Amino acid sequence: MTYCVAIKLDAGLVLLSDTRTNAGLDNISRYGKMHCWEVPGERAIALMTAGNLSITQGLVTRLEKQIELSELDPETETILNADSMFRVAQIVGEIMRQVQERHREGMEAQGTSFDATVIVAGQRKGGSVRLFLVYSAGNFIEATRDTPFFQIGEHKYGKPILDRVITPETPLGKAKLAACVSMDSTLRSNLSVGMPLDLAIIETDSLKITERRRIEADDKDFGRLSDAWSKALNSAFHDLPHVFE
Repeated sequence: MTYCVAIKLDAGLVLLSDTRTNAGLDNISRYGKMHCWEVPGERAIALMTAGNLSITQGLVTRLEKQIELSELDPETETILNADSMFRVAQIVGEIMRQVQERHREGMEAQGTSFDATVIVAGQRKGGSVRLFLVYSAGNFIEATRDTPFFQIGEHKYGKPILDRVITPETPLGKAKLAACVSMDSTLRSNLSVGMPLDLAIIETDSLKITERRRIEADDKDFGRLSDAWSKALNSAFHDLPHVFE
């Protein structure tokens, strides 16, 4: 399982993902679920993936292959030369369908789930910051001011804090804290989500990945945040009015 969260703000994008793909008493695997591309000054794009690993790896591999081919043939359309972020989401959806169809028969025969979802985020020169959620079938939806964040994977534990504090006007720093608290809540409640974490920030009109960070299990900043959030929750709980006595 996994947990990825992406927040779209007036100030930019905040992206956070875990790296655990398998959990058990003696079987824990780690794979990066965040993939970033940038042409500084022209565009910055990030993908986060959840679901069947062979499907999502196949998707990313094909995206990379398109980029390689475009160096030999400039007419090859890729996520790095598409004319809009909407078209980038379409390309991701089209390749998702192709990978799904290629493996569908074998996976169905084995009873293996081939569901996968992808978050597509970024900005190109002349366009606005955009955020999309691409489903297994290749269709997608876009984040709006009413719904400024998307989650994929084990999302239920980390959603309450986002619902309460995130608006389009939220500053990037506060949104980064909210994303980390959302992830901490998920880490504490579900063993299928695990460290380390990948964090990326794309500031509006920067047209580059303005921050990229790997947060390890012994990260002191994340540890202080986790401890402070636990204490704040405990204090708030004890301060609640005794309305049911």
